[in-house]
Amino acid sequence: MLGTGENIRTGTSIASLKKAILDNLYYIQGRTPELATKNDWYMAVAYTVRDRMLRHFIHSLKRMQDAKVKIVSYLSAEFLMGPHLGNNLLNLGITDQTRQAAKEIGLELNDLLAQEEEPGLGNGGLGRLAACYMDSLASLTVPAIGYGIRYEFGIFDQEIHDGWQVEKTDKWLRLGNPWEICRPEISYEVNFGGHTAQYLDDKGCFRVRWNPHRVVKGIAYDTPVPSYRDDMVDMLRLWKSEAIESFDFQAFNVGDYYKAVDMKVVSETVSKVLYPNDEPEIGKTLRLAQQYFFVSCSLQDMIRIHLARGKGIETFHESFAVQLNDTHPSIAVAELMRLLVDEHLMDWDSAWQITGKTMAYTNHTLLPEALEKWPLPLFKRTLPRHLEIIYEINRRFLDDVRHRYPGDDGLVARLSLIDESGEKYVRMAHLASVGSHRINGVAALHSNLLTRTVLKDLYDLYPDRFVNVTNGVTPRRWIALSNPSLTALITRSIGDRWIRHFEDEIRKIEPLADDAGFRQEWRKIKRKNKARLAAIIQERTGIVPNPDSLFDIQVKRIHEYKRQHLNVLNIITLYNRIRKNPGQEIIPRTFIFGGKAAPGYFMAKLIIKLINSVAEVINTDQDVAGRLTVVFFPDFNVKSAQHIYPAAELSEQISTAGKEASGTGNMKFSMNGALTIGTLDGANVEIREEVGQENFFLFGLSAEEVHNEKARGYRPRDYYDSNPCLREVIEQIWSGYFSRGDAELFRPLVENLLNHDPFMLLADYQSYIDCQDGVSSAYHDQERWTRMSILNVARMGKFSSDRSIREYCDTIWNIKLTKGG
Repeated sequence: MLGTGENIRTGTSIASLKKAILDNLYYIQGRTPELATKNDWYMAVAYTVRDRMLRHFIHSLKRMQDAKVKIVSYLSAEFLMGPHLGNNLLNLGITDQTRQAAKEIGLELNDLLAQEEEPGLGNGGLGRLAACYMDSLASLTVPAIGYGIRYEFGIFDQEIHDGWQVEKTDKWLRLGNPWEICRPEISYEVNFGGHTAQYLDDKGCFRVRWNPHRVVKGIAYDTPVPSYRDDMVDMLRLWKSEAIESFDFQAFNVGDYYKAVDMKVVSETVSKVLYPNDEPEIGKTLRLAQQYFFVSCSLQDMIRIHLARGKGIETFHESFAVQLNDTHPSIAVAELMRLLVDEHLMDWDSAWQITGKTMAYTNHTLLPEALEKWPLPLFKRTLPRHLEIIYEINRRFLDDVRHRYPGDDGLVARLSLIDESGEKYVRMAHLASVGSHRINGVAALHSNLLTRTVLKDLYDLYPDRFVNVTNGVTPRRWIALSNPSLTALITRSIGDRWIRHFEDEIRKIEPLADDAGFRQEWRKIKRKNKARLAAIIQERTGIVPNPDSLFDIQVKRIHEYKRQHLNVLNIITLYNRIRKNPGQEIIPRTFIFGGKAAPGYFMAKLIIKLINSVAEVINTDQDVAGRLTVVFFPDFNVKSAQHIYPAAELSEQISTAGKEASGTGNMKFSMNGALTIGTLDGANVEIREEVGQENFFLFGLSAEEVHNEKARGYRPRDYYDSNPCLREVIEQIWSGYFSRGDAELFRPLVENLLNHDPFMLLADYQSYIDCQDGVSSAYHDQERWTRMSILNVARMGKFSSDRSIREYCDTIWNIKLTKGG
């Protein structure tokens, strides 16, 4: 105990924190201050912060044992949590005390925050959404467990060499992870391969036994997820794969050293890397194995928790609401049926009722190719018992379809869980939809298109199952943590309730848009954030952006439908204007790109090369110096996003209308005062409705116009032929102007645009250029721009993930919110 009466494990005074940091350095890191590395100090501070969460964590785990409490189980292949230290300090309310305690020891808290490795547990929006939802579940005091995989290696670290993306292994665990708690006593066996055998049980009932070829073990690793300034702490439970017997002593004794550890190597591969390359067959097999592995461990864990409450298996759905985050965990429908029917000897109809009441499915895509399908032979080799269960689900389901729509064989074929149109596949989105009581899209436009396109037949069959829950992001990380200066200004103006009650409170700053003094402070904060980002860009890339230029930013996964190359066409158009008329007045702009391309996605990697090639020419041309700068920010992740969003002034949300399900980057930009240039796609539609069409730069075809244009037989070359500016830009790219004279380098990209252009860049080009001119005009009037920026933040209440989670609780999970809700 300290003199203040505080416990060294839980005290939050500066003296307590200082003593705890030094104690953890000595007793956990085994270091003295004289020998401690920066990582030793980071670990000591992290353990100090974790200690202050654990009392609440254990209390929350006890609450989950209450038989009356319903637990949300969020099943996701990704959880892009971001760095923990800053977020946990914010939620505990001890950032200032910890900063001072560190300072008295001779440390800078910012240096320790920079030391933290970002957990490599996700790739993009899907995983970050899961992280935001875990934050909101805790902050709304909803008992919840996020279930996923403890990937040893993340997707990859991105480096840029000669303008090309180069993938490096993401060794995020190499220096240890102080936030997780290993639970070796919580482990489950997971079967793969082999064959099944039929038998009659002692009551004469038909049963099936699965005799697997291989068995691996899943070990639980728990990470506390604290609420904002409350005692609720939820849990992220991730599974690491291990061999049942990791060392073959007999093989070792006879000198077969490789065989002695063979099962260890094979078994640990399952949780080795996030998203293996699934182009080759072996990659597809591993990805399916990963999905089944974490789903099986998670459902077995839920059943254990349920039975430990003293309840019978027949009430399982009363204990858990299972949310399938996209199709990756959709094998959960078949696995829960297997556990109930094969392991707990329940009859099929009862098991199917429980499964339907338990499961709900979130769809995240309108791209048919992104709806997972598994080749039948691969599926049968990997999960033979599950294929039998899927066949039986399908037989009963299609019997019902035939009864309701007699003679409609086309409908039966389209609805079948097995795609038999060519090579046979298991349709995982169909499995998730048939086995769930709710199916939700993630933006109003997306949900509407979902029922009219990729899931139309299922909607016609089950209209009551379909609901919309527009995505949201947590204002805790994306404003309060990432943008402390803006947070301080808003809090001085309207108090701090907005951080916890964003939807209700943030609108109170709207009248301040008319206050000249407030606008001036707002601009100063944006300028400070831009200068901070400019310094980071200079350090990472050597490029020196002008903080007084318009920061025009597009950061997201690199994909053709997100149209980073449309942005490039605009940059070249502006460049050509300046070269032809060097004396004309122009708003200086810094264009910042960031994002990763999937390793096997050639066109996306070529787009990254194009951005960097254009940057090389423009950034070295003295005629445009200080007026146009192009930056590709390497290895975009949550950590760098916390610097990028607060500095942004223009948010590029320019995907082809009807292709983006929702987007969440659009929300993070707007919450930090960036104005949006965008199409009527995903959540852009709702953002524009909320902030006002006069505060949003709209361009391009609508989803309906895209559909109609394609139906008429879209001819991209017509746009090229009729638009001299567009033609000049395309010919420059093709000629080798931006590729050191190499006319072949960008030929695949140019030919694709001229002959196919599946994402309608050329159709939207002139509308985009005209809209960008409108952006420059608005930015010229800084008072008007600042007012628009303030109103964007003030009207973003709807896009808090707290609102999203309230809707899930109300319309999908049947959970009544209490405190914090």
